[in-house]
Amino acid sequence: MAAAAASASQDELNQLERVFLRLGHAETDEQLQNIISKFLPPVLLKLSSTQEGVRKKVMELLVHLNKRIKSRPKIQLPVETLLVQYQDPAAVSFVTNFTIIYVKMGYPRLPVEKQCELAPTLLTAMEGKPQPQQDSLMHLLIPTLFHMKYPVESSKSASPFNLAEKPKTVQLLLDFMLDVLLMPYGYVLNESQSRQNSSSGQSSSSNSGGGSGIPQPPPGMSFYAAKRVIGDNPWTPEQLEQCKLGIVKFIEAEQVPELEAVLHLVIASSDTRHSVATAADLELKSKQSLIDWNNPAIINKMYKVYLGDIPLKTKEGAVLKPELKRDPVSTRVKLKIVPHLLRSRQAAETFPANIQVVYDGLFGTNTNSKLRTLSLQFVHHICITCPEIKIKPLGPMLLNGLTKLINEYKEDPKLLSMAYSAVGKLSSRMPHLFTKDIALVQQLFEALCKEEPETRLAIQEALSMMVGAYSTLEGAQRTLMEALVASYLIKPEVQVRQVAVKFASTVFPSDHIPSRYLLLLAAGDPREEVHGEAQRVLRCLPGRNRKENASKQMPSFPEMVYYIQEKASHRMKTPAKYMTGTTVLPFNPAAFGEIVLYLRTCLAHSAGVVPTSQSLADMQDHAPAIGRYIRTLMSGSQATSSSSSSKSGETNPVQIYIGLLQQLLAGVGGLPVMYCLLEAVSVYPEKLAAKFVDKTEWIKSLMNSSKEEMRELAALFYSVVVSTVSGNELKSMIEQLIKTTKDNHSPEIQHGSLLALGFTVGRYLAKKKMRMAEQQDLETNADFLPDQEELIQSATETIGSFLDSTSPLLAIAACTALGEIGRNGPLPIPSEGSGFTKLHLVESLLNRIPSSKETNKMKERAIQTLGYFPVGDGDFPHQKLLLQGLMDSVEAKQIELQFTIGEAITSAAVGTSSVAARDAWLVTEEEYTPPAGAKVNDVVPWVLDVILNKHIVSPNPHVRQAACIWLLSLVRKLSIHKEVKSHLKEIQSAFVSVLSENDELSQDVASKGLGLVYELGNEQDQQELVSTLVETLMTGKRAKHEVSGETVVFQGGSLGKTPDGQGLSTYKELCSLASDLSQPDLVYKFMNLANHHAMWNSRKGAAFGFNVIATRAGEQLAPFLPQLVPRLYRYQFDPNLGIRQAMTSIWNALVTDKSTVDKYLKEILQDLVKNLTSNMWRVRESSCLALNDLLRGRPLDDIIDKLPEIWETLFRVQDDIKESVRKAAELALKTLSKVCVKMCDPAKGAAGQRTIAVLLPCLLDKGMMSPVTEVRALSINTLVKISKSAGAMLKPHAPKLIPALLESLSVLEPQVLNYLSLRATDQEKAAMDSARLSAAKSSPMMETINMCLQYLDVSVLGELVPRLCELIRSGVGLGTKGGCASVIVSLTTQCPQDLTPYSGKLMSALLSGLTDRNSVIQKSCAFAMGHLVRTSRDSSTEKLLQKLNGWYMEKEEPIYKTSCALTVHAIGRYSPDVLKNHAKEVLPLAFLGMHEITDEEKAEKEECNLWTEVWQENVPGSFGGIRLYLQELITITQKALQSQSWKMKAQGAIAMASIAKQTSSLVPPYLGMILAALLQGLAGRTWAGKEELLKAIACVVTACSAQLEKPVPNQPSTNEILQAVLKECCKENLKYKIVAINCAADVLKATKEDRFQEFSDIVIPLIKKNSPESTGIRTAKNEDENEKEKELQLECLLGAFESLGKAWPRNVETQRCYRQELCKLMCERLKLSTWKVQLGVLQSMNAFFQGLMLLEEEHADPEALAEILLETCKSITYSLENKTYSSVRTEALSVIELLLKKLEESKQWESLTSECRVLLIESLATMETDSRPELQEKASLLKKTLENLE
Repeated sequence: MAAAAASASQDELNQLERVFLRLGHAETDEQLQNIISKFLPPVLLKLSSTQEGVRKKVMELLVHLNKRIKSRPKIQLPVETLLVQYQDPAAVSFVTNFTIIYVKMGYPRLPVEKQCELAPTLLTAMEGKPQPQQDSLMHLLIPTLFHMKYPVESSKSASPFNLAEKPKTVQLLLDFMLDVLLMPYGYVLNESQSRQNSSSGQSSSSNSGGGSGIPQPPPGMSFYAAKRVIGDNPWTPEQLEQCKLGIVKFIEAEQVPELEAVLHLVIASSDTRHSVATAADLELKSKQSLIDWNNPAIINKMYKVYLGDIPLKTKEGAVLKPELKRDPVSTRVKLKIVPHLLRSRQAAETFPANIQVVYDGLFGTNTNSKLRTLSLQFVHHICITCPEIKIKPLGPMLLNGLTKLINEYKEDPKLLSMAYSAVGKLSSRMPHLFTKDIALVQQLFEALCKEEPETRLAIQEALSMMVGAYSTLEGAQRTLMEALVASYLIKPEVQVRQVAVKFASTVFPSDHIPSRYLLLLAAGDPREEVHGEAQRVLRCLPGRNRKENASKQMPSFPEMVYYIQEKASHRMKTPAKYMTGTTVLPFNPAAFGEIVLYLRTCLAHSAGVVPTSQSLADMQDHAPAIGRYIRTLMSGSQATSSSSSSKSGETNPVQIYIGLLQQLLAGVGGLPVMYCLLEAVSVYPEKLAAKFVDKTEWIKSLMNSSKEEMRELAALFYSVVVSTVSGNELKSMIEQLIKTTKDNHSPEIQHGSLLALGFTVGRYLAKKKMRMAEQQDLETNADFLPDQEELIQSATETIGSFLDSTSPLLAIAACTALGEIGRNGPLPIPSEGSGFTKLHLVESLLNRIPSSKETNKMKERAIQTLGYFPVGDGDFPHQKLLLQGLMDSVEAKQIELQFTIGEAITSAAVGTSSVAARDAWLVTEEEYTPPAGAKVNDVVPWVLDVILNKHIVSPNPHVRQAACIWLLSLVRKLSIHKEVKSHLKEIQSAFVSVLSENDELSQDVASKGLGLVYELGNEQDQQELVSTLVETLMTGKRAKHEVSGETVVFQGGSLGKTPDGQGLSTYKELCSLASDLSQPDLVYKFMNLANHHAMWNSRKGAAFGFNVIATRAGEQLAPFLPQLVPRLYRYQFDPNLGIRQAMTSIWNALVTDKSTVDKYLKEILQDLVKNLTSNMWRVRESSCLALNDLLRGRPLDDIIDKLPEIWETLFRVQDDIKESVRKAAELALKTLSKVCVKMCDPAKGAAGQRTIAVLLPCLLDKGMMSPVTEVRALSINTLVKISKSAGAMLKPHAPKLIPALLESLSVLEPQVLNYLSLRATDQEKAAMDSARLSAAKSSPMMETINMCLQYLDVSVLGELVPRLCELIRSGVGLGTKGGCASVIVSLTTQCPQDLTPYSGKLMSALLSGLTDRNSVIQKSCAFAMGHLVRTSRDSSTEKLLQKLNGWYMEKEEPIYKTSCALTVHAIGRYSPDVLKNHAKEVLPLAFLGMHEITDEEKAEKEECNLWTEVWQENVPGSFGGIRLYLQELITITQKALQSQSWKMKAQGAIAMASIAKQTSSLVPPYLGMILAALLQGLAGRTWAGKEELLKAIACVVTACSAQLEKPVPNQPSTNEILQAVLKECCKENLKYKIVAINCAADVLKATKEDRFQEFSDIVIPLIKKNSPESTGIRTAKNEDENEKEKELQLECLLGAFESLGKAWPRNVETQRCYRQELCKLMCERLKLSTWKVQLGVLQSMNAFFQGLMLLEEEHADPEALAEILLETCKSITYSLENKTYSSVRTEALSVIELLLKKLEESKQWESLTSECRVLLIESLATMETDSRPELQEKASLLKKTLENLE
């Protein structure tokens, strides 16, 4: 055994030796390379040998090899084989270890392409190998990636690296790539460098090297990573850049899963070389939308790279080896990573990495301001996106970080701003962090005072966000916050104060006194942003909506007053006090004013009243309630006395309040303050007014104020104070007032005193009335003594005297004062008589109402005053006069006044029992009951009667309007009056009669009145009322207004409104609405809701309180919503403004929920669609407008099936008779179109499909076929848009859509174009039509068609093609036909295979288009045909070509010829292969076509050109083509010759001639065929173009004369040909005759036949006929014809001579007969002719002498010759001496030259007699001076020759 083993090893050694030897012998690199590639792999395998010797030998060999290879970088190693060997699972590790060494050596040497090819193998080789080897392989692979080519379409099969199945390899590769990307350029791993920042904690670790000796790796990498990237041979920076680019490309090509590679791209995008960074950035951007930034895998990787390996204990508890520990990345990379973290919600949640990144970015060693900014953004991001549970542990750390940053970092204000706003955001997320920490607020406030202006805004924002965190403060914390806010409210920086206000208003509850006080102070701030905010908070009235009221608490009045008073007294002692003039105030006026108003609001709140507005009149309504509260406060004052009483010893809050008011009033004044004081005193005069008795002078000073309202309030105040005194004091005060009133120095003082006098007297009378009611003995009472009564009377008279004052101010004051007196008691003046009496007063006031001189205010006061007289005086004598006067004083357009008159009438009608008699400060209207003992002076029945029977039916509309307003006032104010109750029906009918008025207000008032009347009745009344109302409204019967002389028929501005019941329309609609609900009584509810007149918002209108009624009505109508909504919705769009407004207000009242419309969508839609075709235009218009509104911005998925109906109905309405309806329909259609287009989006899925399915038929059949242009335009527009958005969903509908759109191409074209086209010339028409067609092709319809065509396939074509064919055949317009052709072309390119079965049909359809009269359509069809033959079956193409052939040969009309040319040309251009296949059919036709004879007029050249192009493109040179297709060419030309058409015959002849010319010799049997055909054509009469046959015969015979000599069966003999030709020479037609003669001559010349006899018989007479003698006889024909004839004659003559020359036979006999005659003939013509003839004759002579046999020796006849020569010489001298035409001279010379030459040859000089010579020499002598040198030369030569003969 051992021996065997030994011998085996010996063998191995021997083999190795042989290899060694061969290596040694290798001389060239090439040899070495061959040996290596053959033997290296097997040699390496020997390493697995068990024999030591063998292994040793191998090693030696390898060492030798290495030396040689290293020095020879070009030598290639067998890498591929080595890789296979490396992967062998059976291989020993020893072998693989060596194999990889050679792989590493050989791979980089390979050419780049080979490297790329092997790259995938490197990856496969990695699997399961040890780590260092894997690293080496990757190190080889990475540089190759730069050169790899990846397939464009990334399909898994085509991918070069098939990585999907190797997740482990992918991971290894990605890790390695990451390290390569992190590697900085030019990094050198210096082993001796020690790692500076390695922690001492690691040095004790167990690894052998110890932690301290490891060099510092690049940022982001571990020592190990750096080492493996550097590898055995480090890359240069350029190579590294390429590697990085290669990696980016590799990722771009999607070779690895996207998720895995995101981090790589992020790191690459931070590369320092921009090529890498840009590439990675672009790739990241393009993937941006695909990457899921919330994927934990991606985010965790980013964090890991960012932070490096933080020395935490790993799971196993072992510490990471130092060389594997990664450092954090460089700042540059961090700056790229953080923006991506900002995109991710996940990143914000990942703890603790998020906080580590924040701290690193804010406080890390290498951070910079950019990174800080990004980190702060990340903090913001965390604050916004991190969920509750995850942010809890982060909060404190984030806050610490931010506060640290704010405290330490001061460089960049922008950064600080971000930090501050981050604090703000954090506070809104985690308020509990902040609640305990008020110091932070203080810090921010301080910062706000000190920071840069740009940072302030951020701090302000942060503080504003923090407010919420402190709203739950309690106890000491709250007190602290108070102090804080207080201290910052007085800082100079406005932002600080602004934020402080925000804190004061938000942190504390609304009944927290100290904070309210701070706000009150802020309300006095000079800056608007501060005081505005404070006022907004303080004045926020709780009355807006009920829900807030409960929560909106206010401080209690007493406490607030005490607090203010305490602060005020404190401030008076400090510099904070405010000086104005002589007075000192505790607060500045603005703040003080706000304080007083706020106290008044607190007072009202404490009194249980809800303050609704700040207007004084509204405040007064609450006075009685406030009065009650003040009384309780006063009565219990001693108990609630506060310890902090002020100096004055006042302890009662009311007194303090009054004190403050007084203080402010004295210092600054102001209307609200005055009012507050007046109110406080008036509600409890007994107790409070008395205090002011000693201050009357101060009050008087207020009465002298410059403001009118102020004086009025002060006068009231004065009267209240005076009313508490009595006796002499009272007397002196009144006297004093009378005195100042009369003292006319200052109108202000007079005005104040007058009012005060009136108010005082009024109060006096009221008091007196009270006492009388208490029925005490008046005499005993000192207050009402007679002298006082006199005083009162004189006071009243004094007031009266001012009624006629010139100053309107005083007159109004007097009027007001009298009113006050009259309201409180009987006027203390006589009833009638002279002087100032009640009657005089009433008349005076009544006269003022209609007067145009008076102001409105005066009129108002006068009316009020009149109304008050019967109230205070039960026995007022002129009550009815006064009422009558008020009712008669109606003036136009004074609506406000009518409301006042209404009130006055109401008051005057009920007299003493009116509510006007009450004291408004003490009693509300509702609480008031008239005193029991008062005298009743109620005249309501009479008033009602007058209004109803006189004014409501008045012919004057103003009176009716006014009467309606009064009636409304009566019903509202006296609703419980028995008279009103008993007259409800009459009142209702009065109101109904006003409903049909033309002005809106009357209608509105009447409808309100009706509502009130209905509410007053009992059940039975209500039923009757409803039925009468409904009847009146629906039948339109109305109260007739009697027309008398003064009837105002049209009010200004109402002209043009119909004076029929038009005005009633609103109410009719309301009524029909109610009836439709079968609830007629609802009409009243509707009337209450239809509240749209501005009047009701005015003070007077609001008094009726209709909004309350409306709210009630709304609640009652709620159950009817489903029936109401559709109709109300439509009514909101009614063209009638009145109806629209009324219905809109009803809608707004009833429909509060936004989603109502969506809820009732179907019902509304149904109603609208039904009403679109209503017979009333108003309803149609409103339905259109409503539909337009309804469809906007709503998803219509539920109503898709309704769409066609809506479209169709709207199409009908679009053609309405009324323009406004048409406009509305157009609007609705546009909206509908938009909505439908949106619905057809593929994203809508099934709904989109359904929409398209229902819409298309409707748009195509109804819309596009509509006679209405707008409808058509819109339909098409919509279709185009739908096709754009629907895309592939159109496929099933294409067969219908495409033909419809094609038809529309013509339908939608302006008609005028057709008209113009008909009128244009052919050229214009062609240009115009092609423009029209290109317009049609670029139209939206064609665009849509092209959209559809993209999606067609076999399933649709079956339906589409028949329709297309139909259209091509029967379509009307240019656009449609052109469009069809264009569609066919598109189809041939889109789906050629699918189209094949249908091509035949399409072809036959297109054929019809080819013969269209319109050249543009013809061209389009030909163009389409050219494309279509590509997809058609061969048989179809053949049929087509036969058809075209037939047309060309048989049809006379040029249109057929043109279409053939166009079609064949198109086929040649667009389907050349088809043409090649059918060349035999096509090319002969083309050849024939090329030879078409063009008419002079028509430029039909282009057809010839087309044919020529087809021929030339498809034959190998013309000659080759003819040879190739000779058989077919002859067949077709023959056919042409037999044609009925002469033109065709001629064309055939030309073609034949052409064949003959080009082939130069035709072989039998073709020659026979051609000639036979030509001769056959010759027979018969002459026709236009027949000449061509002759020319052809001449051509053929000339070309093929040799072949003709041999007799061939079926081939005409020469004789036959000549016979035929000569026959033609005898034809009469001169033009033809010339050609025939020419032809005969050519034939004779070619065949050398002798037919001179026959020939000369024909020709010579021609010459003779044209001789000068015979032409001398001129006939008197017109010049023009003569000219033509002359030309013809000349041509004839020349032709005759030429042909004689040609036909001159070589036959002695014939020559003998004719030579003499011929010579003579020629000589004669030479002498007498024009130069042209001379020239012809000379040429003929040349031919004659050339063929004259006399000049040959063997046929010599000297005499005959001499004679001929003499004749010749005599005549030729003429030509020689022809001075004018050198051509004649030249020709003559050549004749002589010929003669001399011939004579020389035949030695017959003697025949040239001396006479001849002399003649010639003389003539030649003249030529020696010729102008042309060549002639001179020739002449002298000839002359010499002649002279030599001498």
